[in-house]
Amino acid sequence: MVIDLNSDLGEGFGAWPLTDDEALLDIVTSANVACGFHAGDPSVLRKVTELAAERGVVIGAQVGYRDLAGFGRRFIDMDPHELVNDVLYQIGALEGFAKIAGTRVRYVKPHGALYNAVVHHAEQAAAVVDAVKRYDPGLPILGLPGSELLRQAEAEGLTAVEEAFADRAYTPEGRLVSRRLPGAVVHEPGEVVRRSVRMATDGTVTATDGSSVAARPRSLCVHGDTAGAVEIARKVRQGLLDAGIEVRSFA
Repeated sequence: MVIDLNSDLGEGFGAWPLTDDEALLDIVTSANVACGFHAGDPSVLRKVTELAAERGVVIGAQVGYRDLAGFGRRFIDMDPHELVNDVLYQIGALEGFAKIAGTRVRYVKPHGALYNAVVHHAEQAAAVVDAVKRYDPGLPILGLPGSELLRQAEAEGLTAVEEAFADRAYTPEGRLVSRRLPGAVVHEPGEVVRRSVRMATDGTVTATDGSSVAARPRSLCVHGDTAGAVEIARKVRQGLLDAGIEVRSFA
């Protein structure tokens, strides 16, 4: 069994860091790097791409709504053409810094509200797929299993990569519990590890109502902006290895 371990990085802005990028890059195999719209700035992008390149961590463009104040977690009812252009702009910006670091962008993952929107919003999902296809049809798209995004990506001949979340609660329908609700984020390290190993080996996760939901990811996300994120990520990686699972990027 092989699984990728990813985390959202480069989410600081100016003098305000949000994630411990350097420590997490010693643990994860793929880095979803903010591209300046929901978080990040040119200096942050350059630093995190250089650190990732030094460690051999695969870089992905984490594209989102142009919403710094809301950290990209507020839905924006955008014109699809504008959304295509915004996604293209973000991939291109990150690609520039990846290039001078000696590497390149290897996949695309939506962030926050956009990630949740393209689970069911066909028009916005089509915009993200169109942008990736225009930029580089060889780039995989990372998303939630059963989402409109991955369905359309496959229909357009792109590589669709299913993702699960080590530290997020799931609804009985296999969707992520809204961050506005209590219990949306799982904080207990042992529980996060158990969930991660179960998803990787058994292909299921326990939903909020106690039912078992299908979740067999090719990539597993551990968030970097939660308390104790580095230690949790380290324990998740070790737990996967102890279970006989190879941790390796999909891209």
